[in-house]
Amino acid sequence: MPKHLTPADYLKKILTARVYDVAIESPLEPARNLSRRLHNKVLLKREDQQPVFSFKLRGAYNKMAHLAPEQLGRGVICASAGNHAQGVALAAHRLGARAVVVMPVTTPQVKIDAVKALGGEVVLQGESYSDAYLHAVDLEREQELTFVHPFDDPDVIAGQGTIAMEMLRQHQGPLDAVFVAIGGGGLIAGVASYIKAVRPEIKVIGVQMSDSDAMTQSVAARKRVTLGDVGLFSDGTAVKLVGEETFRIARDLVDEYIRVDTDAVCAAIKDVFVDTRSIVEPAGAMSVAAIKQYVSERKTRGETYAAILCGANMNFDRLRFVAERAEVGEEREALFAVTIPEERGSFRRFCALIGALPGGPRNVTEFNYRISDAQRAHVFVGVTTHGKGESTRIAANFTRHGFEALDLTHDELAKEHIRHMVGGHSGLARDERLLRFVFPERPGALMKFLSHMQPGWNITLFHYRNQGADYGRILVGLQVPKSDNKAFKEFLATLGYPCVEETDNPVYRLFLRT
Repeated sequence: MPKHLTPADYLKKILTARVYDVAIESPLEPARNLSRRLHNKVLLKREDQQPVFSFKLRGAYNKMAHLAPEQLGRGVICASAGNHAQGVALAAHRLGARAVVVMPVTTPQVKIDAVKALGGEVVLQGESYSDAYLHAVDLEREQELTFVHPFDDPDVIAGQGTIAMEMLRQHQGPLDAVFVAIGGGGLIAGVASYIKAVRPEIKVIGVQMSDSDAMTQSVAARKRVTLGDVGLFSDGTAVKLVGEETFRIARDLVDEYIRVDTDAVCAAIKDVFVDTRSIVEPAGAMSVAAIKQYVSERKTRGETYAAILCGANMNFDRLRFVAERAEVGEEREALFAVTIPEERGSFRRFCALIGALPGGPRNVTEFNYRISDAQRAHVFVGVTTHGKGESTRIAANFTRHGFEALDLTHDELAKEHIRHMVGGHSGLARDERLLRFVFPERPGALMKFLSHMQPGWNITLFHYRNQGADYGRILVGLQVPKSDNKAFKEFLATLGYPCVEETDNPVYRLFLRT
């Protein structure tokens, strides 16, 4: 691989790169809703709209288009977490070459299937890109294939740099900064090479996951640092060791680096969806998360930022996790463990307190409770917030009114597991009736339920989670004296909420009923 190409060399390579046999000139679109919220203009470079839903085909095709005919005849090999693999497979298909793709076993199935559909031969090996890379090097030697590196190659870097060339052609006005996700560094190396050659006043800001920040650590150490482990939420950027050439370029040309966490990226995926009705993968949303963090820290107004949405190869099953964490990531929701006296009316008093919190009415987004102690009840509760940093003040307000509260908004164990594990068998729940309700998702629905209950009825279980629909699904355990059966039927009729009794459900008997 040629070493120490000059900025002029890279500018020439980008201007003459062959990418448009397979790639489109992706749109540069304003994110109007996000721009209004941030009081800065945000532009989205839609690389998620490429034929393989990622920018990676640019560099892969440019590299392969420059290979000699005999090299193409023997075939190519690559190691990739998925997006580069699809680029290589598509390029090989167009060029009539064999493509062997080594992928980590953690790669989402959607990416594996996509590579196979394009004619690539998939080999699964290792837990991360770095593990897959070592195996690919062995296969390269054994089968005399040509290795197509996902990032550490001048032709690949130049192919990715065409994104910056398009952006500056598409946007003629002021541009303060471009935010670029970093895995191995190929994208930011190409983008920075072009921008700093043509418009050096534009900041190039690298973005990494807080648990996969090899480039950030390497630049700080002034040498490449190998991470012992990497987080896999953003599988597209899960790289333990950045490229030698990409490190050299980034060290010299990138202005600064920002780390973002999982919750912030989930919130950014939602932000992109609100503006585009498209769902990007975690790596594709990292640049948007960084813009939000940058604006929050710098208090900027009236500036123009561009975010490269670098991919949209999202496993559908992962959306459940993203939706769960997006509200917390934006801090539009706060989570608490609250201790309530186990006495009549305390649940209602607590709900009334939520409605009277400073700053205006709040909605309960989640409520998990199972009777377990005769004196005190521990509930897991989610509450909407009006902005960042409110959870501490809300917890203090609960405690001040006699409801001891623990702020769980930033507690990974609580968010990942405990919220789904509140419950179990309880000796205090004898003669319990279990009912599934559908509540209208509007203020006052829960208070109506509590207000119509008779004082002698006891809530032994309560589970609710806002799902973003017009209605809420709620599970309630109630102890109702048999003498009140008629009154209970009247209560359900007056309430008017759809209801199914689950007292005889075998799942309930197995996991919850005493």
